[in-house]
Amino acid sequence: MGLADINIDVSSVLGGLGTLAKDLREAITGDISAEKKAEIALKAQTLEAEIEKAKLQVMINEAGSSDPWTSRARPSFMYVIYIILLASIPMGIVYAVSPTTSGNIIAGFGAWLKAIPSDLYALFGAGYLGYGAFRTYDKKLDTTK
Repeated sequence: MGLADINIDVSSVLGGLGTLAKDLREAITGDISAEKKAEIALKAQTLEAEIEKAKLQVMINEAGSSDPWTSRARPSFMYVIYIILLASIPMGIVYAVSPTTSGNIIAGFGAWLKAIPSDLYALFGAGYLGYGAFRTYDKKLDTTK
């Protein structure tokens, strides 16, 4: 699946943004009725729903992709985040038993992260941005088929 398979009506999203911006400007600079305020709120909700629908469609298309780079990179990164978040459960238990110990663990983890050279963080960021750029370029050329 490529970008052409994503069913996003960009013109309606951009048109909705323009209308919303105009209405917000009127709301800020002038006196508007409660009816107009409700209309603006409804437009904002509709626009947010369209944006979320577009994001969901992109995720669905990426998840269904047969391309191994698409199906592995994002989930692998998310697994690391999930592990860190799930580690908060035993840390809560450690804190309940010994606040000093949990404070030492947190300080040690922070020191460990600070010990990683900033050049390595920059390299990771550049690599991740490069990966994203080349994925976009690859999709544009449609060489994955």
